[in-house]
Amino acid sequence: MSQFTIEQMRTFLTVVRLGGVHRAAVALNLTQPAVTTRIKTLETALSCSLFDRTSGGLKLTKRGELLLTYAERLEHLAELVRRDVIDPAALDGRLRIGASETVAQCWLPELASRLHSTYPKVDIELKVDVSSELRYALLSREIDLAILLGPISEYSVDNIVLPGFELAWYRAADGETLGVPADYLKRPVLTYAKNTRPYRELKEYLFDHIGPEASLMPSSSLSACFRLVEADMGVAALPRILGKPHVSEGRIREFDPGWVPSPLQFTASYLTEPKSHITETAATLALEVSATYAAQNTI
Repeated sequence: MSQFTIEQMRTFLTVVRLGGVHRAAVALNLTQPAVTTRIKTLETALSCSLFDRTSGGLKLTKRGELLLTYAERLEHLAELVRRDVIDPAALDGRLRIGASETVAQCWLPELASRLHSTYPKVDIELKVDVSSELRYALLSREIDLAILLGPISEYSVDNIVLPGFELAWYRAADGETLGVPADYLKRPVLTYAKNTRPYRELKEYLFDHIGPEASLMPSSSLSACFRLVEADMGVAALPRILGKPHVSEGRIREFDPGWVPSPLQFTASYLTEPKSHITETAATLALEVSATYAAQNTI
C-alpha cells in the first residue's frame, strides 16, 4: 500500500459532502481533473475503489463508507493539531469571508486587519454580496464565513448574532418639504433587494398604509441608494450609521414618518463540518469587532 495524504482525505470528504467532483473543485479552488486525480491516487494508495461511478453520480462503495468514518476522525485530529500545537503565526491556508455591503462599509476592514495580524500566512479572500447569495455560497462551501442578514436556519450551520444596525428615513436635502412627514412615503421608496427581509417588511407596511400604488425601487447597492436619495429620486430607510456623514455634509436629511423598519440583524455564520479553528476564530472576532464598532459609533 502506498502512502496517502491528508489533502487526499480532505478531497475525498469534500466530494462526499458536496455530492460530486465539480462542486468539490469549486470549494477546494481546484480544477475538476485535479480533484479526480486526487481521488484516483487515494484509491490506488488504498488498493480499493471508493466510489461506484453511475449515470446518477457518485455513490460510496462499502469500503468508501468505512473510509468516511476514519477520514472524519483524521480530519478532526488534524484540526486539533492546527488549533493546539501550531503557532497561529505559522498557520497557512485560505479563509474566504463573504459579507453584506452594510458590514463591508463599516467594520469588515477592521476584521480583516485583525485576522491578518493573528494569521499572517493565511490568505484572506473577501466577497461582498447580497445575503441570499452569501447564504448559497456558504452552503455550497464557496466561502468559509458569511456575515449576512441571518440567521441561516440549517442544522449544519452555526450562527453568532452580531449587533444590529438601526435604520432611519432619508430624503434629499434640497427636495420639496412636505407638511406631513408620512406623505414622503407616497414617493418612490428605495430599498434593499427583493429577496431580503427589509424589502418584505417595507412592502407589507407600505401596501397596508399607502396602498397598492406604493412604489418600491429595490437595489443591491447601498451606495446607489444614498446617491439616488441625494438626487431626489425618492426616499429610503437606510442604516443610520452610514447616513450620518451624508447628513452632516448637507446632502440628505433625516425625517420621521412615524414608523421605521426593524434594525438590520446580522450573523456570522459558518458550517460546523469540517470543523475549522480559523473560521471559528474569525466568527468570534467578528462579534468582538462589531461590538466595538457599535459602541464607538452609537448615535
